[in-house]
Amino acid sequence: MLASVGVRLSAASRGKVSLVSVSRRLCTKHPETQASLPDPLPDSEPPEQRRPKKDPAECSVLLFPGQGSQFVGMGRGLLQYPNVKEMFTVAQKILGYDLLSLCLHGPKEELQRTVHCQPAVFVTSLAAVERLNHENPKAIEMCVAAAGFSVGEFAALVFSGAMNFAEALYVVKVRAEAMQRASELVPSGMLSVVGRPQAQYKHSCLQAKEHCKSLGIEEPVCSVANYLFPDGRVIAGHQQALDFLQQNSRHLQFVRTKPLPVSGAFHTELMESATEPLREVLRQVEVRRPDINVYSNVDGKRYMSKQHVRRQLVTQVVSPVKWEQTLHEIYERTHGRKFPYTYEVGPGNQLGATLQRCNMKAFKTYEHVDVTIHEED
Repeated sequence: MLASVGVRLSAASRGKVSLVSVSRRLCTKHPETQASLPDPLPDSEPPEQRRPKKDPAECSVLLFPGQGSQFVGMGRGLLQYPNVKEMFTVAQKILGYDLLSLCLHGPKEELQRTVHCQPAVFVTSLAAVERLNHENPKAIEMCVAAAGFSVGEFAALVFSGAMNFAEALYVVKVRAEAMQRASELVPSGMLSVVGRPQAQYKHSCLQAKEHCKSLGIEEPVCSVANYLFPDGRVIAGHQQALDFLQQNSRHLQFVRTKPLPVSGAFHTELMESATEPLREVLRQVEVRRPDINVYSNVDGKRYMSKQHVRRQLVTQVVSPVKWEQTLHEIYERTHGRKFPYTYEVGPGNQLGATLQRCNMKAFKTYEHVDVTIHEED
């Protein structure tokens, strides 16, 4: 049974307490039980403790990637670090399959499935935190903010102490299964688009929907699903709408279009059927106010309460990921104030690429925590 105890990573102890120490105890105490959820907890929160201020020049920000960053072999460079193998052991008990083997050996087609890649990215990203904690504990201790892209938001919340690892993984499992089911209801997908300054994304989506109506599709969906960087978007919806956008890309002032290796139109209304299962499982797990600033994909603003966390995580599934806006919120500062160190923890370095295009000054202190190569390789 998943105990209703959380991984508290307060500012004072984040460098000393392992992300998965509680989850590891869960694994050893209950090796024979299947994952189940505790009764809903009361909504009372302990009074917030004032944290000491930190020198901005020494502070850090952690960014957690989302679906689409996965690749076969991820995690290979993390197994030498404390607690990582235990994390994957806990994951196997909760998910019911060998996640580590899937990450290391594939097959690629199975890893790319929504039901598999969301838990895989979640666990691998938090395993990367263990590497960062081992190599640079000050980066963990001095972390003042975190954000995650789509499913990466759950990893950010675990790191911040708002959710415990095992329960959050169970929620990710339910979310991934619900989104997989929703994606199978209608042919749909996602299209990465880089446009010229004069590109009009919403109007382009409207034209694509009109095209779908001419094909006999009732209530077609086509909308911006991710705001990545200036003139960088991901558009999602019915497959026929995305085909129209690609075929008319020059006329629509798109410089480049590329279909993403995902199975559905995530962060659009086509995911509506996935919201209730997610809402229900979030009622059953413990959620706390984050110990550090964690920013929501829905509006780019930081979470203010545990009720806010529960509400926004559900809304996020059918709302665009406002990543560009989130980066502006995190890195906005007065003139002359130094930027924090930024660490992308998880597979791929796409978030670093978006940061570079949104804020070059912040990017100068960016590092990627590699998930494939060990420091001694």
